Amino acid sequence: MQKKLLYPLLLIFIIIASINVHAHRPDRSIIYLNIYEASNIEGKFHINVDELNELFGFNLSNKFTVEDIKKHQQEIQRYLLSTTQFKSIKDIHEIVFTNELHTIPTNFGNFISLSFYLENSIDIADNVEVTFKSFIEEDPVHINYLTIWYNWKSGLINNESMIALDFNNKGYTKVLSLTDTSVWKGFMAMVKEGIWHIWIGLDHILFLLALILPSVVRRRKNSSNENSLYGWEPVMTFKAAFLYIIKVVTFFTIAHTITLTLASLEIVMLPSQIVESIIAFSIGLAAFHNIRPIFKMKDWIIAFIFGLFHGFGFASVLSDLGLTGEFLSLSLLGFNVGVEIGQLAIIAVIFPILYLMRKYKFYPKFLIYTSVLLIIISLYWFIERVFDINLYIDDYIFEYVFEFAQWLGLK
Repeated sequence: MQKKLLYPLLLIFIIIASINVHAHRPDRSIIYLNIYEASNIEGKFHINVDELNELFGFNLSNKFTVEDIKKHQQEIQRYLLSTTQFKSIKDIHEIVFTNELHTIPTNFGNFISLSFYLENSIDIADNVEVTFKSFIEEDPVHINYLTIWYNWKSGLINNESMIALDFNNKGYTKVLSLTDTSVWKGFMAMVKEGIWHIWIGLDHILFLLALILPSVVRRRKNSSNENSLYGWEPVMTFKAAFLYIIKVVTFFTIAHTITLTLASLEIVMLPSQIVESIIAFSIGLAAFHNIRPIFKMKDWIIAFIFGLFHGFGFASVLSDLGLTGEFLSLSLLGFNVGVEIGQLAIIAVIFPILYLMRKYKFYPKFLIYTSVLLIIISLYWFIERVFDINLYIDDYIFEYVFEFAQWLGLK
C-alpha cells in the first residue's frame, strides 16, 4: 500500500519542485507607443529590475533609485537596442533613447521606464514590422507586449491604452498596423494573458487542486470512522462528482470575477503583499479542510471567500499593464475569459484522473498526504510573502529531487 502511494506522491512532488516556486513571476516587458501626426513616434520601455539582476548580474535591491539605474543605463540600453527593431517599407527606424528615466513600483515587482523616439517616423508607413525579443531567448516563458497609448492614425486619441501585439518564444517579430485599432488583437492578447497567468500561477493551481481533491469521494456517514482521517468512500456516479466540481468552481469564479472587476476599475484596492499572503494561506486552509472539515458539506464557502482574494491577485496583471480608457472593460473581459479557459483546462486534466483513482483503496491516503504536502507548500509561501523574504528551499529541492527520482528508477 505504501509503495503504491509513494509513486503518485513523488510524481506530484517532482512536478511541484520542477516549477519555480515563486507563483507570480514578472516574466514580461512592455513597450508603450505614442503615434503623433506631426512628430516622431515616442515610446517607453518598461523593464523588470529582477530580470535585469538575473541577466546582467546587477545587485539592485527593492529600494533602488534612479541614480542606481544610471550606473547601468548604457548597458541596459545596448541590450534593448540589440533585441528590438522597428522596420517599415521605407526604412529601419532607429531607437534613440532620451535622458528620461523613471522607477515604477508595481504589484509584480519594480520596473524601470526608459523613454525613446523612433528616427524618421513622422511619415511612417501604415504597417511596421516590430521585433521585440528582449529576455525571450534567455527565458522561454517570458512575454513581451506592445501597447498603444495614443495613435492619431486609428483615432486612439484619449489615452485609451490597449495591447496591440504580444511576443513570445514562438514569435517575436510581428506586424503592427498603425491604422487598425486592433481591438480583436488586444482582446485575444488579454485572453492569452489570462490563460497564461493561471497556468504559471502555481498558487492558483494548487488552490484548485485542494478544492477538487475531495470531489470524487464522500465522508462516510453514521460510521465509527466518520471522524478518522481515512473515513472516505468513493462517489457512486460521475454526475455526483461533476456536480460537486460545478458548484465549487462556480462560486470560485463568481468570487474572483467580483474582485477582479472592482480592483481593475480601482473601486476597491488591497496591498499586494496582503493579497499574496492570503492566497498562500488559502491553499493550506483548503487542504486542511480536506483533513478536518471546517465547513461541513459546504466546501463552496472556502472557494468563495478566498476566491475574492484570488481575484485581487488576478487584477494586479491588468493594473501593471497600465490599461485605461474604454478598452479597459474589453481587456477585463478578455482576461477573465482567459482565466476561465485556463481554469477549465486544468480541471479537465486533473478531474478525470481523480475520478479513475477514486475506487482504489489508497485514494483516501493519497488525498490526505497530498493535502499535507499542500499545507507545507502553503506555509512556505506564506512565510516568504508575509515577511518578504526568500527561503531558497526550492533551490535545494530542484537540485536534489531528480537525483532521488533516478535512485528510485523513476527517471
